[in-house]
Amino acid sequence: MNQARSPISSCLLRPASRLGWVVLGVVLVAVPLHSSLRSVAGGMDNGIVVQAARVWLDGGSPYADPHFLYFPSAVLAAVPQALVPVGVLRACVPALVTCGLAGAWAAALRLYGVPWRSRFAVGGLLALALGFAPFAHLVTLGNWTVTAAVALPCALLLAVWERWLAAGLVLGAALALKPLLAPVALLFVLARRWKGLAAMVLVPVVASLGAALAMPDPAGFVTRTLPFLLRGGDGFVRLYEASPGAVLARLGLPAPLAGGIALVGAATGVWCATRRWGRGDRTPARLSETATLLMLSAFLVSRPSYDHYLLVAVPLLVAGATAAGAAAGSPWFWAVLLPQVPGLAWPWLDTGTRRAFLDCATLCGLVLTVGLRGARRAPLAPEAAGEAGAPTVPGARDDDPVLTRPGRRGYSA
Repeated sequence: MNQARSPISSCLLRPASRLGWVVLGVVLVAVPLHSSLRSVAGGMDNGIVVQAARVWLDGGSPYADPHFLYFPSAVLAAVPQALVPVGVLRACVPALVTCGLAGAWAAALRLYGVPWRSRFAVGGLLALALGFAPFAHLVTLGNWTVTAAVALPCALLLAVWERWLAAGLVLGAALALKPLLAPVALLFVLARRWKGLAAMVLVPVVASLGAALAMPDPAGFVTRTLPFLLRGGDGFVRLYEASPGAVLARLGLPAPLAGGIALVGAATGVWCATRRWGRGDRTPARLSETATLLMLSAFLVSRPSYDHYLLVAVPLLVAGATAAGAAAGSPWFWAVLLPQVPGLAWPWLDTGTRRAFLDCATLCGLVLTVGLRGARRAPLAPEAAGEAGAPTVPGARDDDPVLTRPGRRGYSA
């Protein structure tokens, strides 16, 4: 069964021209090259983790720096970088982050069955690199959010193939590096995939406990980092936070009220995610939109919450734009992304410390637009469900019209 597509979608899925590939190649070289020339040691955020590894190698505690917000396992993962000359990190880290984001986009396309040689694939990655400010921000910072941006579409692709245990292992490995994807655990609960959930939890727990034993203060994450996170960081961190709790407090609302509004918004987003899952259509969009709603809802209350966290959700949503009924098919979805267009001037909000107001608007807008679509309770008609998932997943059961190619299994709720 082939998916019925609009003429515009059919045009976008045709092979890209050589010119398009050349332009994409130039951009994917220019972005990390520009970042490497601006950065000192492979990005400020990556530098924090690498410095923590250097401190540990010298016998100190990596948690002496309050801005090191990672599990102990991340310290060991950063040791190879700590042994590499600074000049090498300066050149390689931006390139590796760019490759990671390109790989995340490729996995998201594969999830929806979009050909990676298509105009949409090439144009979409160009749009993310040139028209989505968090892309360049993440490359410049070298933040380990890139591990989550890669792991989530890869894990969802495995889940579509009904390899939930493998999906849990991938997410668990990402959590061991940076605990950003923890909200996706609720997806395993909704799908009742307990083995995958156990793998997702046990991998970072075992890795962190093992690494903590090698630290001079094994409980440093609990005694230093968690209190820092619970009180919302420090004054410097709060200037760049995109969560409504931080932004509304800067506008003069009492902190408890601002936090309560953010919590209500997050709870509403989670409710919308459960409704989206409950629609029961057996399509990759069900997994993708549920997972991204869970992540976006968590970003409403997480402290800290930065603009580059959007790269965990936005590419996944954009990759499904050609599918019937996709959240990215709404013009409101693209409207809420306007604050993230580089170079677009916003009165009174164009300074670095006020950027968080724009990021908060995008975050809240995404939760609203994706959540409203996900909250529609009526399940898709069998024909629509089949059309939405037809080209995306290799492998099928005989009684599942969604999947068309032999050799692998599809997923079920």
